[in-house]
Amino acid sequence: MEPEESGLQAYINESKELLQDMEDALLQLENSPNDSDLIASIFRVAHTIKGASGIFGFTETETFTHVLENVFDLIRNHELAMDAKLSALMLKSKDHLWNLIVNIGNKEPVSEELMQSGRDLSFALSEYAGIDATFTHEDSLQEVTRAKECVQENRIWYISLRFSTEVLQNGMDPLSFLRYMHRIGDIVGISSILHYEGELEHMDVLSCYTGLEIVFQTAVTQEEIEQVFLFVRNDCQLRILPPNATQSDFKDLIEELRRETPNIETIMVHLGVLHEHIGEHMVEPVARSVSLNEAVEDHQIESTVMAPVRKPVTKGPQSSKPPHSTNSNNPKSKSLRVDADKLDQLINLVGEMVIAGASTNLIAQALNNDRLTESMSVLSRLLEEIRDNALNLRMVQVGETFNRYHRIVRDVSQELGKTIKLEIYGGDTELDKTVIERISDPLIHLIRNSIDHGLESKEERIRLGKSETGIIRLTAYHEAGSIVIEVSDDGRGLDKTKILEKAMNQGLVSHTHILSDSEIYNLVFEPGFSTVDEVTHFSGRGVGMDVVRKNIESLRGSVDIDSYPGTGSITRIRLPLTLAIIDGFLVSVGDSSFVIPLDLINECIESDAIHKELPSYINLRGDVLPLFDLGKQMKIPTDTNSRSNIVVIQFGSVKAGIIVEKLLGEFQTVIKPLGKIFNHLKGVSGATILGTGEVAVILDIPALLSKVTDNVAGSNDYPLAPTNGTLH
Repeated sequence: MEPEESGLQAYINESKELLQDMEDALLQLENSPNDSDLIASIFRVAHTIKGASGIFGFTETETFTHVLENVFDLIRNHELAMDAKLSALMLKSKDHLWNLIVNIGNKEPVSEELMQSGRDLSFALSEYAGIDATFTHEDSLQEVTRAKECVQENRIWYISLRFSTEVLQNGMDPLSFLRYMHRIGDIVGISSILHYEGELEHMDVLSCYTGLEIVFQTAVTQEEIEQVFLFVRNDCQLRILPPNATQSDFKDLIEELRRETPNIETIMVHLGVLHEHIGEHMVEPVARSVSLNEAVEDHQIESTVMAPVRKPVTKGPQSSKPPHSTNSNNPKSKSLRVDADKLDQLINLVGEMVIAGASTNLIAQALNNDRLTESMSVLSRLLEEIRDNALNLRMVQVGETFNRYHRIVRDVSQELGKTIKLEIYGGDTELDKTVIERISDPLIHLIRNSIDHGLESKEERIRLGKSETGIIRLTAYHEAGSIVIEVSDDGRGLDKTKILEKAMNQGLVSHTHILSDSEIYNLVFEPGFSTVDEVTHFSGRGVGMDVVRKNIESLRGSVDIDSYPGTGSITRIRLPLTLAIIDGFLVSVGDSSFVIPLDLINECIESDAIHKELPSYINLRGDVLPLFDLGKQMKIPTDTNSRSNIVVIQFGSVKAGIIVEKLLGEFQTVIKPLGKIFNHLKGVSGATILGTGEVAVILDIPALLSKVTDNVAGSNDYPLAPTNGTLH
């Protein structure tokens, strides 16, 4: 039976998380090759994926992870030492497993190329570890069979299993677990339990009402038995009695099971684990009273050693009983995996609710009803709390994404023959998951650029008096309602003269145009620009940095570069915290409304002295403040005699004032993206719907400040004022 969609997706998601944990542990193991905790964690990952793959019937994945498990078992037992060559093989093996999992997710058959890659890696690992290099899946089954033949008679376990009614709906087939149990032992006795009390014709065909009592002979540990049921741990109640269980243990189990299975003693008698003296509770483990063969012969076991298990028909409505909890040995889950699409849908609905609430609030104010206005005030507060909590659901720490770049730094630095260390700061800084996903590729490109262009070779660093180990730093922090991500290195920095010369040769800059250092450095983001003379597969084709800027600007962010010759460079990315709902400040010019992100506003100034013929800057408490006339820029007719207001905004280190007519106050803003037809508009990042049903434009503050900067650069009337008030 093919696994249901939800169960398969759970397997894929958890396998990917485990493989990422494996990669992190392998990278740490390179620096601490004798760390027993790291070795044990990698062994557990391989063992878990092997078991889960076996349950789902993914033979190729199960077989390959068995090889990894064998190798790490040798490492764990100090029979094999971890070194650079073995670490490289293990990382390639992790990549191969990742490709197999992706292949499963795409529902594609395993290609011959992928199978050959697995065979090559299996051979390399086995040869290096000195184990059988011709291992196959059939060998795995034979190995398990031989292990079962060596099992002592007293290694008999008693397993009581109750599946929840939702297990089938969650994509899990109870019989798949029984099939897998045959891989690690023998089911010598089994009895099925039907826990349904209603009429049979009312049974729900989508629900499961099955329980199992199992006598299981195996050499594995209890932990390994429990791992068989890893992917159904939230949908079953599992009780296990070990071979050395006492009479008291069996009595306690009977008392616990009798509530839901009144005839449990009769079932145990049939399975050979309970004597006929039912009323006296004369209980003994079967392995301590009679031999296994005698137990099988003397008692009428309802299902003996199983041939291929036939799937029972499970029908029936939802049971009135609540679903069983997980195994008592496992702590209750404190997290819940939610599909990203469902989360996006929730955010969209919350946004629509905010818009509807604003509309209702206007109606309440118009009716001038005190009780209704008070009620709407409470409702607005609750809506704001719901909005904040809904947005927090999508906020994740950037550290998880940052940690994945250790592998990139390791691989690229080894290929280029450099020694490089990645340092991460501010990993607990939170950002919208959608933003993190879309910023991943730009960050990878920036890191590779730093490794290839920024950091010198070992020999050159030693000659310059630097440590032979280059440093790349990933730093994240909050600033003025945005998140700032910095990619910095301690390399040679950017060559300002070479950049400017290349830009002039490519016609990007006029020979007469004077640029600041910052403008020269940011030329590297121009399409087709490259200072590399030799093209490699890492760089030199003039593509990439312009894509980095486009991707960041598509998120309403900005990127710029600072460089310090001989010391290093910093690429600084500024991004909004979320792409869905923001706190805004509503202003108007003429008949048009605009929203400014509230986090970027420093203050508002009312002034009668602003007229179009006056210079476009004012003295703000001793600082020069450039002004931006919103009505003039948007070509909106305005009343020249009306009073004007200035909204002082700040993004990064730059301040400016936006001239508007009316200040309308704070406004919860649901961001609606504009269509492609509006892509040419500059200074606009989206739109929102007001409570009146009218549309208001959301201003793109970084783009507006960039325009102000450009105007200042082309004018000798006044300088652009930094936030500290110092004039240049």
